[in-house]
Amino acid sequence: MSLRLGELQAPKGSTKNRKRIGRGPGSGTGKTSGKGHKGAKSRSGFRRRAHREGGQMPLYRKIPKRGFKNPNRKAYESLNLARLDKVSDAELTHEVIVSAGLIHSRRQRYKVLGTGDVERALVVHAHAFSKTARAKIEKAGGRCEVIG
Repeated sequence: MSLRLGELQAPKGSTKNRKRIGRGPGSGTGKTSGKGHKGAKSRSGFRRRAHREGGQMPLYRKIPKRGFKNPNRKAYESLNLARLDKVSDAELTHEVIVSAGLIHSRRQRYKVLGTGDVERALVVHAHAFSKTARAKIEKAGGRCEVIG
């Protein structure tokens, strides 16, 4: 059996005829065209406003507003010293920390926190350091380098 472009047909029952509105009483959608009687919803050009709740107190006014969200906030992922000490490299650059799986995202900024101890001298590159983390790294003979 060969298919010809001019003989293509949709499978039986896959397409329906569109509803022809306002074509007389015999069509079932004549006269008011399925819109009922009167009111804004029956008029042409009616548009329901999304935020209107018809006299009821709107949701955006019910919900309490508290505080302030700073759009310029710099979010840091926390990274504890105990986890850094498990990496075998002596110099912990951004690439080494990402490949070791210590932070979730390559683009995420991270801050080294002072939980845990450092047993050896490490050169740690991070976006920020807590005071205790910096003190523990330097006490072990290491160095803290802040990334841009």
